[in-house]
Amino acid sequence: MALHSAGAVREKKQSMAELKLRRLTELNARLREDLDRPRIKVSDACQSMINYTRTTRDYMVPSTWGSVDKREDPYAPQQSGGCCVIC
Repeated sequence: MALHSAGAVREKKQSMAELKLRRLTELNARLREDLDRPRIKVSDACQSMINYTRTTRDYMVPSTWGSVDKREDPYAPQQSGGCCVIC
């Protein structure tokens, strides 16, 4: 019986080692994907954001862009026909 349980312990250790190897291999693959992801400098990203906010009109900041015509404002309440039918 001692021989049988020694074999079971060895198999369990081997399966644990295989599981650990598989996890490390998966982690390595994820890290390689992260490494291959294109990067840009923080200063370039900031400059891109500054350019976007300067050129893209934001209707929620009228203090910067001035008042907005109701027809142009996507956030203005929509005008309805003034009639409602309830069935």
